[in-house]
Amino acid sequence: MKKTTIITLFFFSILSFNISGQQAPTGDKYGKALNLGLGIGGYSGYYGYVGRSMPVLHADFEFDVARNFTLAPFVTFYTFSNNYYWGNKNYPYRYYTYRETVIPIGVKGTYYFDQLLKANSKWDFYLAGSLGFAIVNSSWENDYYGDKNYYHNPNSLFLDIHIGAEYHINTKLGLFLDLSSGVSTIGLAIH
Repeated sequence: MKKTTIITLFFFSILSFNISGQQAPTGDKYGKALNLGLGIGGYSGYYGYVGRSMPVLHADFEFDVARNFTLAPFVTFYTFSNNYYWGNKNYPYRYYTYRETVIPIGVKGTYYFDQLLKANSKWDFYLAGSLGFAIVNSSWENDYYGDKNYYHNPNSLFLDIHIGAEYHINTKLGLFLDLSSGVSTIGLAIH
């Protein structure tokens, strides 16, 4: 609980800092972008114990902080269910359903390498790191009396690394691909 409180305070302090963040000096501006993505997760990061791929929804909003650097508060969402075969001498063996909904929230820091790579103005290339925590809601069927800790939740804190690119369709829209140690996404950037 103490870790969750500290991370929540950290998240909101960064959010308030972002709102008053500086615009990048002359040159490219990367912030003020709403990124909406769809990803596939299931095998790594805070998705690791799922054991299969599943759709993941992601949204973040980037703020300029310094030249070529942005911060983006984000929220991600996924839900899944599994069947677990269980029983004992008092309860018949059968499949019981387990459902879990996970909402990771945090902040992503991104550094753009366009100037270093001398990229065409239609392209952005970046490296990023994200820090956050996952809010987890899990439940079993009402008549399941076995080990409710069968699915061990990973630590709610996480740190992911990202590498990605965005192609600007025009000045207001772009398409991005974000490859991550948590979940990779493809989506639409609205500037």
